[in-house]
Amino acid sequence: MTRSLALLPLLTLALAGGAQGQTFKLVFKATEASIRKGEVREQAIVKSWPLPAAGVKASKKYNKVSSTFTPTLNRIEKALSARKPRPAVFRNVGGSWVAQGQTGWVFDRDATKKNLLRAIRSGKKTAQVAYKRIEPARSVKVLAARGVRWHVASGSSSYAGSPAFREKNILVGASKLDNFFIAPGHEFNFNEEIGQIDASTGFVKGFVISDGTLTKEDGGGICQVSTTIFRALYQAGLPITERHEHSHRVKYYDPVGFEATVYAPAKNLRMKNDTGAHLFIQATWNAAADTLRFDVFGANTGRQVNISRPVITNFKPPAKPSYTPDKSVALGGRRLLDTPAQGMTSVITRTIKVGGKVVSKDTLKSVYEPWGAVYGVNPKDKRLKR
Repeated sequence: MTRSLALLPLLTLALAGGAQGQTFKLVFKATEASIRKGEVREQAIVKSWPLPAAGVKASKKYNKVSSTFTPTLNRIEKALSARKPRPAVFRNVGGSWVAQGQTGWVFDRDATKKNLLRAIRSGKKTAQVAYKRIEPARSVKVLAARGVRWHVASGSSSYAGSPAFREKNILVGASKLDNFFIAPGHEFNFNEEIGQIDASTGFVKGFVISDGTLTKEDGGGICQVSTTIFRALYQAGLPITERHEHSHRVKYYDPVGFEATVYAPAKNLRMKNDTGAHLFIQATWNAAADTLRFDVFGANTGRQVNISRPVITNFKPPAKPSYTPDKSVALGGRRLLDTPAQGMTSVITRTIKVGGKVVSKDTLKSVYEPWGAVYGVNPKDKRLKR
């Protein structure tokens, strides 16, 4: 199923019905901000609850709020308290990106009753519902103040065919990069953002490339995450300060060369935010389709980024097979863990234009060594000693 949040409903209060002649109303007014096409827009939220004429008459006569209003006040409190603050996120609505969050509301019964009695005394027909707003930690206005108003770029990849351990580590890693900011002038540091990779942080053991074969370590598959966010930031036009390709071609990361491997602390992915505003990163994944995607939001830089298809040369035949211990395999048997791959060199060219003029051009060169099939064999198998 697709992991995504629907746009948050603005109008959450139920309008209470009333009998004929109930002309006095308690009125609730609020606004909720959104970002559409780079602009902050305020949407008005107005709801009203009619009050019984007999209660209004009694309140005026005895100079206190009638107890007949209590059920209505209870309904208002229930409606307002049900609305909780939710952080602002971007969602694609009909082809346009919209940022929307939700403020929480806390009903102020005492202040509302004072407003009500004051209005009745003065002969008015309405009184304001009093409440307190609770802003989410990341509001629409926070996004706007940081310059995050536009969809800048996206990057996606497929992890179809991945074993369960790999899927688990991909989703754990992606969740750690969901909904975070990269400050202007700041260098995105993948290993730093992901943090410790072990069981205590949600990762499980899986195969990683080590010493020319596959071995089991915590976080196997994390390079699907580094590759996908690299694609998004590269498409956004960010300069690379550190990036490494895998030692051999891995088909999970095709197109060939459009990838980034990590292995803390030796290998990292680092890219600098040179857009002049904050960047905001969102991750989404589709467990049914086995796809991962990162979207980048920020200022409208006017950049037009073109990334070429890879130009592949220097093909070399695959290497000889290698073997790794696997307790599930009987002595003398073997289990295919990875297929062979040719050696090759890939070159990808990125061209950045602003106002139709080329302002930057760079190449992404990846050299892949030949790779042999990897088999799991019994830990006592003599082939492990070769």
